[in-house]
Amino acid sequence: MAERILLNEFRTLSREEWVNIELHEENIFKWDVALIVLNKDSMYYGGYFKARMTFPQNYPYSPPEFRFLQPLWHPNIYKDGRLCISILHPPGEDEMSGELAAERWTPAQRVESVLISILSLLDDAECSSPANVDAGVMFRTDPDHFRSIVKAQVESSKANMPPGFVMPVTAAVTPPEVDKEEPDFWADSDVDSDVFGGSDSDEDLDMDQFSGSEDEDEDEEDDDDDELQAMDDD
Repeated sequence: MAERILLNEFRTLSREEWVNIELHEENIFKWDVALIVLNKDSMYYGGYFKARMTFPQNYPYSPPEFRFLQPLWHPNIYKDGRLCISILHPPGEDEMSGELAAERWTPAQRVESVLISILSLLDDAECSSPANVDAGVMFRTDPDHFRSIVKAQVESSKANMPPGFVMPVTAAVTPPEVDKEEPDFWADSDVDSDVFGGSDSDEDLDMDQFSGSEDEDEDEEDDDDDELQAMDDD
């Protein structure tokens, strides 16, 4: 099931302009990803940030792993490229962090929703619990220096663009609709979809039962008349 779901997601994302993806060594469970920042209001605008996603064998019931392959200066990105982001945390509530189950991974999530959340994180840093303490402090106390570091990393990231790649001018990045039910939760079957509905035979049975009860009532009324007549004779 995981292979089929990932293949479908890979094909869908391959048509998007804000991300460039390839299979790592033809392994459907390992993707080489490049996030392309096309939001002109972002300090990371123009960046071509390479990363790797690794998927568990029981995907989508467990979240993938994501790691940037180049330095990226951000309060919520560890120095080794890993992220501190709720959507990649295992399902269920976490009393220690205070994260709600709705904020963490669920089987209804998709790769697209993860990548869009990461793009949003770049422009919406959470400094209260930074993964990179130095970046978090600089973000608050010296924003100009912070921006200069990011700008240099954006420029260096462009060297990772494949030959002939043309940076899109802009592209719509909209969150995908999240399914209410887990994927493949209900398997297809040949069973009649009206399995709980009525049938012609049921209707016939009900009519027979109703007809029989009327005959029984008439017989009981005749018996009562006979008993009354016998009492009068006495």
